[in-house]
Amino acid sequence: MKSLRAHAATRQPFSTGLLSRPARSFGASGLYDTQAQQQNLMPAARGPIQQRPFATAMNEFAAVGKNPSNATITGSYISRPAAVQTQANAYSAKTTFAPDPIIQSLFEEQTGTWQYVVADPSTKKAVIIDSVLDYDPKTHIISTETADALLSTIAENGYQVEKILETHAHADHLTAAAYLQHRLSQVQGAKSPICIGHRIKQVQRLFANKYGILADEYEDVFDHLFEDDETFSIGRLTAKVIHLPGHTPDHIGYQIGENVFCGDSIFHADIGSARCDFPGGSAKSLYHSGRKLLALPDHFKIWTGHDYPACPQRCEAVPWMTVRDHKEKNKHLSNNVKEDDFLALREKRDATLAAPRLLDASLQMNILAGRLPKPTEGGYSLMRLPFTVRGTSW
Repeated sequence: MKSLRAHAATRQPFSTGLLSRPARSFGASGLYDTQAQQQNLMPAARGPIQQRPFATAMNEFAAVGKNPSNATITGSYISRPAAVQTQANAYSAKTTFAPDPIIQSLFEEQTGTWQYVVADPSTKKAVIIDSVLDYDPKTHIISTETADALLSTIAENGYQVEKILETHAHADHLTAAAYLQHRLSQVQGAKSPICIGHRIKQVQRLFANKYGILADEYEDVFDHLFEDDETFSIGRLTAKVIHLPGHTPDHIGYQIGENVFCGDSIFHADIGSARCDFPGGSAKSLYHSGRKLLALPDHFKIWTGHDYPACPQRCEAVPWMTVRDHKEKNKHLSNNVKEDDFLALREKRDATLAAPRLLDASLQMNILAGRLPKPTEGGYSLMRLPFTVRGTSW
Protein backbone atom coordinates (compact mmCIF):
# COMPACT_ATOMS: atom_id res chain seq x y z
CA MET A 1 0.00 0.00 0.00
CA LYS A 2 1.40 3.38 -0.95
CA SER A 3 1.92 5.87 1.81
CA LEU A 4 -0.01 9.13 1.64
CA ARG A 5 3.18 10.94 0.69
CA ALA A 6 3.49 8.73 -2.37
CA HIS A 7 -0.23 9.09 -3.02
CA ALA A 8 0.07 12.89 -2.96
CA ALA A 9 3.14 12.93 -5.17
CA THR A 10 2.17 10.54 -7.98
CA ARG A 11 -1.52 10.89 -8.73
CA GLN A 12 -2.69 13.21 -11.51
CA PRO A 13 -5.95 15.17 -11.34
CA PHE A 14 -9.03 15.42 -13.50
CA SER A 15 -12.24 17.29 -12.71
CA THR A 16 -15.45 15.86 -11.34
CA GLY A 17 -18.64 17.82 -10.75
CA LEU A 18 -19.77 18.66 -7.22
CA LEU A 19 -23.39 19.71 -6.82
CA SER A 20 -23.47 22.20 -3.97
CA ARG A 21 -27.11 21.78 -2.97
CA PRO A 22 -28.40 20.68 0.44
CA ALA A 23 -29.27 17.04 1.06
CA ARG A 24 -28.67 14.34 3.65
CA SER A 25 -25.21 12.80 3.47
CA PHE A 26 -24.29 9.22 4.19
CA GLY A 27 -20.62 9.04 3.24
CA ALA A 28 -18.05 7.81 5.75
CA SER A 29 -14.37 8.48 6.16
CA GLY A 30 -11.73 8.91 8.80
CA LEU A 31 -8.14 8.59 9.86
CA TYR A 32 -8.78 5.02 10.93
CA ASP A 33 -6.09 3.13 12.78
CA THR A 34 -7.67 -0.28 12.17
CA GLN A 35 -9.92 -1.70 9.50
CA ALA A 36 -12.35 -2.72 12.25
CA GLN A 37 -12.69 0.91 13.32
CA GLN A 38 -13.44 1.93 9.74
CA GLN A 39 -16.12 -0.75 9.34
CA ASN A 40 -17.66 0.22 12.67
CA LEU A 41 -18.27 3.75 11.36
CA MET A 42 -19.96 2.74 8.11
CA PRO A 43 -23.56 4.01 8.46
CA ALA A 44 -26.81 3.03 6.84
CA ALA A 45 -28.20 5.38 4.21
CA ARG A 46 -30.38 8.15 5.53
CA GLY A 47 -33.30 9.86 3.91
CA PRO A 48 -33.40 13.48 2.75
CA ILE A 49 -34.03 16.38 5.06
CA GLN A 50 -35.88 19.50 4.01
CA GLN A 51 -33.76 22.64 4.15
CA ARG A 52 -35.37 25.56 6.01
CA PRO A 53 -34.36 29.18 6.54
CA PHE A 54 -31.63 29.40 9.15
CA ALA A 55 -33.46 31.73 11.54
CA THR A 56 -36.62 29.60 11.42
CA ALA A 57 -34.68 26.39 11.99
CA MET A 58 -32.73 27.92 14.87
CA ASN A 59 -35.95 29.00 16.59
CA GLU A 60 -37.61 25.62 16.09
CA PHE A 61 -34.60 23.68 17.35
CA ALA A 62 -34.32 25.94 20.38
CA ALA A 63 -38.04 25.59 21.13
CA VAL A 64 -38.29 21.82 20.98
CA GLY A 65 -34.68 20.79 21.68
CA LYS A 66 -34.24 18.84 18.45
CA ASN A 67 -30.94 17.89 16.96
CA PRO A 68 -31.22 18.29 13.16
CA SER A 69 -28.41 15.89 12.28
CA ASN A 70 -26.86 12.60 13.21
CA ALA A 71 -24.50 14.45 15.55
CA THR A 72 -24.50 13.19 19.10
CA ILE A 73 -24.73 16.00 21.64
CA THR A 74 -23.16 14.66 24.81
CA GLY A 75 -23.95 17.55 27.12
CA SER A 76 -22.01 20.30 28.83
CA TYR A 77 -18.86 20.13 30.90
CA ILE A 78 -17.81 22.91 33.26
CA SER A 79 -14.18 23.12 34.33
CA ARG A 80 -13.74 24.19 37.94
CA PRO A 81 -10.17 25.37 38.52
CA ALA A 82 -9.13 27.95 41.09
CA ALA A 83 -10.27 31.52 40.49
CA VAL A 84 -7.16 32.20 38.41
CA GLN A 85 -4.70 29.47 37.47
CA THR A 86 -1.05 30.25 36.78
CA GLN A 87 0.58 27.39 34.90
CA ALA A 88 4.23 26.97 33.92
CA ASN A 89 4.75 24.54 31.02
CA ALA A 90 7.96 23.15 29.58
CA TYR A 91 7.16 24.67 26.19
CA SER A 92 6.43 28.26 27.25
CA ALA A 93 6.73 30.91 29.89
CA LYS A 94 4.12 31.35 32.61
CA THR A 95 0.65 32.20 31.38
CA THR A 96 -2.41 33.10 33.45
CA PHE A 97 -5.71 31.53 32.46
CA ALA A 98 -9.21 32.55 33.50
CA PRO A 99 -11.45 29.78 34.91
CA ASP A 100 -14.57 27.80 34.13
CA PRO A 101 -15.26 27.30 30.41
CA ILE A 102 -18.47 25.52 29.46
CA ILE A 103 -17.63 22.82 26.92
CA GLN A 104 -20.26 21.22 24.72
CA SER A 105 -19.13 18.31 22.58
CA LEU A 106 -20.94 17.08 19.48
CA PHE A 107 -19.88 13.80 17.86
CA GLU A 108 -20.27 13.41 14.09
CA GLU A 109 -20.49 9.65 13.74
CA GLN A 110 -20.00 9.41 9.97
CA THR A 111 -16.39 10.59 10.18
CA GLY A 112 -15.81 9.91 13.87
CA THR A 113 -15.20 13.61 14.51
CA TRP A 114 -15.61 15.48 17.78
CA GLN A 115 -16.71 19.10 17.41
CA TYR A 116 -16.68 21.54 20.30
CA VAL A 117 -18.42 24.71 21.41
CA VAL A 118 -16.48 26.34 24.24
CA ALA A 119 -18.08 29.27 26.06
CA ASP A 120 -17.51 31.72 28.88
CA PRO A 121 -20.57 31.34 31.13
CA SER A 122 -20.36 34.90 32.42
CA THR A 123 -20.51 36.61 29.01
CA LYS A 124 -21.92 33.88 26.70
CA LYS A 125 -19.01 34.48 24.31
CA ALA A 126 -17.98 31.26 22.56
CA VAL A 127 -15.76 29.60 19.99
CA ILE A 128 -16.37 26.62 17.70
CA ILE A 129 -13.55 24.09 17.26
CA ASP A 130 -13.22 21.71 14.24
CA SER A 131 -16.70 21.79 12.71
CA VAL A 132 -17.94 19.28 10.12
CA LEU A 133 -19.72 19.77 6.80
CA ASP A 134 -21.59 16.70 5.54
CA TYR A 135 -20.42 15.23 2.23
CA ASP A 136 -21.58 12.15 0.35
CA PRO A 137 -18.76 10.90 -1.91
CA LYS A 138 -21.15 8.73 -3.93
CA THR A 139 -23.45 11.55 -5.03
CA HIS A 140 -21.00 14.44 -4.49
CA ILE A 141 -23.64 16.27 -2.46
CA ILE A 142 -22.71 18.62 0.36
CA SER A 143 -25.23 19.27 3.14
CA THR A 144 -25.29 21.07 6.46
CA GLU A 145 -27.23 19.00 9.02
CA THR A 146 -24.22 18.49 11.28
CA ALA A 147 -23.29 22.17 11.15
CA ASP A 148 -26.91 23.10 11.81
CA ALA A 149 -26.76 21.04 15.01
CA LEU A 150 -23.91 23.29 16.14
CA LEU A 151 -25.99 26.35 15.30
CA SER A 152 -28.89 24.89 17.25
CA THR A 153 -26.68 24.39 20.30
CA ILE A 154 -25.43 27.96 20.02
CA ALA A 155 -28.97 29.35 19.71
CA GLU A 156 -30.35 27.28 22.58
CA ASN A 157 -27.66 28.59 24.92
CA GLY A 158 -27.69 32.19 23.73
CA TYR A 159 -24.00 32.14 22.77
CA GLN A 160 -22.27 34.72 20.61
CA VAL A 161 -19.51 33.10 18.59
CA GLU A 162 -16.34 35.18 18.59
CA LYS A 163 -14.13 32.82 16.59
CA ILE A 164 -14.34 29.69 14.45
CA LEU A 165 -11.21 27.65 15.14
CA GLU A 166 -9.44 24.95 13.14
CA THR A 167 -6.66 22.76 14.51
CA HIS A 168 -5.31 21.96 11.01
CA ALA A 169 -6.32 21.29 7.41
CA HIS A 170 -8.25 18.06 7.91
CA ALA A 171 -7.95 15.21 5.42
CA ASP A 172 -10.91 13.11 6.57
CA HIS A 173 -13.82 15.55 6.68
CA LEU A 174 -14.88 18.87 5.20
CA THR A 175 -14.86 21.88 7.49
CA ALA A 176 -18.09 23.83 7.97
CA ALA A 177 -16.18 26.99 8.96
CA ALA A 178 -17.22 29.16 6.02
CA TYR A 179 -20.85 28.01 6.20
CA LEU A 180 -21.00 28.71 9.93
CA GLN A 181 -19.40 32.11 9.45
CA HIS A 182 -22.01 33.00 6.83
CA ARG A 183 -24.98 31.85 8.92
CA LEU A 184 -23.75 33.36 12.15
CA SER A 185 -23.14 36.74 10.50
CA GLN A 186 -26.83 36.83 9.57
CA VAL A 187 -27.82 36.41 13.22
CA GLN A 188 -25.02 38.21 15.06
CA GLY A 189 -24.60 41.08 12.62
CA ALA A 190 -20.82 40.63 12.46
CA LYS A 191 -18.43 38.10 10.94
CA SER A 192 -16.84 35.56 13.29
CA PRO A 193 -13.24 35.21 12.07
CA ILE A 194 -12.02 31.80 10.91
CA CYS A 195 -8.66 31.09 12.57
CA ILE A 196 -5.90 28.50 12.10
CA GLY A 197 -2.14 28.18 12.67
CA HIS A 198 0.19 30.24 10.47
CA ARG A 199 1.83 27.16 8.91
CA ILE A 200 -1.36 26.58 6.91
CA LYS A 201 0.32 28.61 4.16
CA GLN A 202 2.78 25.83 3.32
CA VAL A 203 -0.04 23.27 3.35
CA GLN A 204 -2.13 25.48 1.06
CA ARG A 205 0.71 25.84 -1.44
CA LEU A 206 1.39 22.10 -1.44
CA PHE A 207 -2.17 20.98 -2.10
CA ALA A 208 -3.10 23.90 -4.34
CA ASN A 209 -0.28 22.75 -6.61
CA LYS A 210 -1.54 19.16 -6.50
CA TYR A 211 -5.15 20.05 -7.28
CA GLY A 212 -4.56 23.00 -9.61
CA ILE A 213 -6.12 25.62 -7.31
CA LEU A 214 -5.09 29.18 -8.17
CA ALA A 215 -3.48 31.36 -5.53
CA ASP A 216 -6.26 33.96 -5.64
CA GLU A 217 -8.69 31.26 -4.48
CA TYR A 218 -6.80 30.23 -1.34
CA GLU A 219 -4.82 33.30 -0.26
CA ASP A 220 -6.35 35.22 2.66
CA VAL A 221 -9.31 32.82 3.05
CA PHE A 222 -8.50 32.50 6.76
CA ASP A 223 -9.21 35.64 8.72
CA HIS A 224 -6.45 35.16 11.30
CA LEU A 225 -3.32 33.00 11.40
CA PHE A 226 -2.14 32.19 14.91
CA GLU A 227 1.48 32.33 15.99
CA ASP A 228 2.83 29.70 18.39
CA ASP A 229 1.89 30.44 22.02
CA GLU A 230 -0.42 33.29 20.96
CA THR A 231 -3.20 34.05 23.43
CA PHE A 232 -6.70 35.36 22.78
CA SER A 233 -9.88 36.01 24.73
CA ILE A 234 -13.21 34.20 24.78
CA GLY A 235 -15.21 36.65 26.83
CA ARG A 236 -13.36 36.62 30.16
CA LEU A 237 -11.57 33.38 29.37
CA THR A 238 -8.04 33.25 28.02
CA ALA A 239 -7.04 30.69 25.39
CA LYS A 240 -3.56 29.78 24.24
CA VAL A 241 -2.32 28.30 20.96
CA ILE A 242 0.00 25.27 21.20
CA HIS A 243 1.95 24.02 18.17
CA LEU A 244 1.45 20.22 17.94
CA PRO A 245 3.16 19.05 14.72
CA GLY A 246 3.42 15.45 13.62
CA HIS A 247 0.09 14.48 12.10
CA THR A 248 0.49 17.54 9.86
CA PRO A 249 3.08 20.34 10.01
CA ASP A 250 0.45 23.05 10.56
CA HIS A 251 -1.28 21.30 13.46
CA ILE A 252 -2.09 23.32 16.58
CA GLY A 253 -4.11 22.81 19.75
CA TYR A 254 -5.97 25.21 22.02
CA GLN A 255 -5.52 25.39 25.79
CA ILE A 256 -8.53 26.93 27.54
CA GLY A 257 -8.29 26.80 31.32
CA GLU A 258 -7.43 23.24 32.32
CA ASN A 259 -8.51 21.83 28.96
CA VAL A 260 -6.55 21.24 25.75
CA PHE A 261 -8.29 20.63 22.42
CA CYS A 262 -5.63 18.58 20.69
CA GLY A 263 -7.21 17.85 17.29
CA ASP A 264 -5.65 14.83 15.58
CA SER A 265 -2.54 14.42 17.72
CA ILE A 266 -3.42 12.23 20.69
CA PHE A 267 -6.39 9.88 20.37
CA HIS A 268 -7.91 7.91 23.21
CA ALA A 269 -5.75 5.43 25.10
CA ASP A 270 -7.03 2.36 23.26
CA ILE A 271 -6.29 3.97 19.85
CA GLY A 272 -3.12 5.87 20.70
CA SER A 273 -2.14 8.48 18.14
CA ALA A 274 -2.89 9.84 14.68
CA ARG A 275 -1.18 8.78 11.49
CA CYS A 276 1.88 10.75 10.36
CA ASP A 277 2.25 9.87 6.67
CA PHE A 278 0.72 13.02 5.22
CA PRO A 279 3.13 15.32 3.36
CA GLY A 280 5.07 17.16 6.04
CA GLY A 281 3.98 14.69 8.71
CA SER A 282 6.54 13.29 11.14
CA ALA A 283 6.31 10.49 13.69
CA LYS A 284 9.22 12.04 15.58
CA SER A 285 7.41 15.39 15.79
CA LEU A 286 4.21 13.70 16.90
CA TYR A 287 6.03 11.88 19.69
CA HIS A 288 7.36 15.17 21.02
CA SER A 289 3.95 16.82 20.66
CA GLY A 290 2.55 14.00 22.76
CA ARG A 291 5.21 14.49 25.40
CA LYS A 292 4.44 18.22 25.41
CA LEU A 293 0.77 17.50 26.14
CA LEU A 294 1.57 14.90 28.78
CA ALA A 295 3.85 17.36 30.59
CA LEU A 296 0.71 19.24 31.63
CA PRO A 297 -0.73 18.62 35.13
CA ASP A 298 -2.28 15.18 35.58
CA HIS A 299 -5.84 16.49 36.04
CA PHE A 300 -5.92 18.51 32.79
CA LYS A 301 -8.41 17.18 30.23
CA ILE A 302 -7.28 16.40 26.69
CA TRP A 303 -10.20 16.69 24.27
CA THR A 304 -9.57 14.65 21.14
CA GLY A 305 -10.52 15.46 17.55
CA HIS A 306 -11.67 11.95 16.67
CA ASP A 307 -12.81 8.75 18.27
CA TYR A 308 -13.37 5.35 16.68
CA PRO A 309 -15.05 3.12 19.28
CA ALA A 310 -15.11 -0.55 18.34
CA CYS A 311 -17.63 -2.84 20.00
CA PRO A 312 -17.58 -4.92 22.10
CA GLN A 313 -14.45 -3.46 23.70
CA ARG A 314 -15.87 0.07 23.70
CA CYS A 315 -19.12 1.08 22.02
CA GLU A 316 -19.47 4.76 22.93
CA ALA A 317 -17.39 7.68 21.70
CA VAL A 318 -15.71 9.62 24.51
CA PRO A 319 -14.55 13.24 24.07
CA TRP A 320 -11.78 13.49 26.67
CA MET A 321 -9.35 11.75 28.96
CA THR A 322 -7.06 13.25 31.57
CA VAL A 323 -3.34 13.69 31.17
CA ARG A 324 -2.87 11.07 33.87
CA ASP A 325 -5.05 8.58 31.94
CA HIS A 326 -2.87 9.00 28.86
CA LYS A 327 0.39 8.77 30.80
CA GLU A 328 -0.73 5.47 32.32
CA LYS A 329 -2.77 3.87 29.53
CA ASN A 330 -2.17 5.36 26.07
CA LYS A 331 -0.90 2.47 23.98
CA HIS A 332 1.34 4.71 21.85
CA LEU A 333 2.31 7.55 24.17
CA SER A 334 2.21 6.32 27.76
CA ASN A 335 5.23 6.88 29.96
CA ASN A 336 6.30 3.31 29.22
CA VAL A 337 6.70 3.96 25.46
CA LYS A 338 10.13 5.25 24.45
CA GLU A 339 10.73 7.42 21.39
CA ASP A 340 12.40 4.72 19.28
CA ASP A 341 9.58 2.29 20.03
CA PHE A 342 6.97 4.90 19.08
CA LEU A 343 8.72 5.69 15.79
CA ALA A 344 8.88 2.02 14.88
CA LEU A 345 5.25 1.22 15.67
CA ARG A 346 3.86 4.42 14.12
CA GLU A 347 5.81 4.14 10.89
CA LYS A 348 5.03 0.43 10.57
CA ARG A 349 1.33 1.09 11.08
CA ASP A 350 1.23 4.05 8.69
CA ALA A 351 2.74 1.94 5.91
CA THR A 352 -0.37 -0.27 5.96
CA LEU A 353 -3.07 2.42 6.00
CA ALA A 354 -5.22 3.34 3.01
CA ALA A 355 -5.92 6.96 2.17
CA PRO A 356 -8.93 8.47 3.98
CA ARG A 357 -12.14 8.10 1.98
CA LEU A 358 -12.75 11.85 1.80
CA LEU A 359 -9.11 12.84 1.29
CA ASP A 360 -9.38 14.72 -2.01
CA ALA A 361 -12.63 16.54 -1.26
CA SER A 362 -11.49 17.43 2.26
CA LEU A 363 -8.16 18.93 1.28
CA GLN A 364 -9.58 20.96 -1.59
CA MET A 365 -12.29 22.46 0.60
CA ASN A 366 -10.27 22.82 3.77
CA ILE A 367 -7.39 24.82 2.33
CA LEU A 368 -10.16 27.24 1.27
CA ALA A 369 -11.47 27.40 4.88
CA GLY A 370 -14.59 25.53 3.76
CA ARG A 371 -15.48 27.93 0.96
CA LEU A 372 -17.02 26.39 -2.14
CA PRO A 373 -14.87 26.39 -5.28
CA LYS A 374 -15.74 29.05 -7.81
CA PRO A 375 -18.58 27.79 -10.03
CA THR A 376 -18.21 27.26 -13.76
CA GLU A 377 -20.28 29.17 -16.30
CA GLY A 378 -22.72 26.28 -16.11
CA GLY A 379 -23.20 26.84 -12.38
CA TYR A 380 -21.28 23.82 -11.07
CA SER A 381 -18.67 23.89 -8.33
CA LEU A 382 -15.95 21.41 -9.26
CA MET A 383 -13.41 19.37 -7.36
CA ARG A 384 -10.56 17.47 -8.93
CA LEU A 385 -10.20 13.73 -8.42
CA PRO A 386 -6.66 12.39 -8.86
CA PHE A 387 -6.16 8.98 -10.46
CA THR A 388 -3.28 6.64 -11.16
CA VAL A 389 -2.62 4.90 -14.49
CA ARG A 390 -1.20 1.39 -14.15
CA GLY A 391 0.73 -0.03 -17.02
CA THR A 392 1.56 1.83 -20.23
CA SER A 393 0.58 5.50 -20.43
CA TRP A 394 -0.84 7.01 -23.63
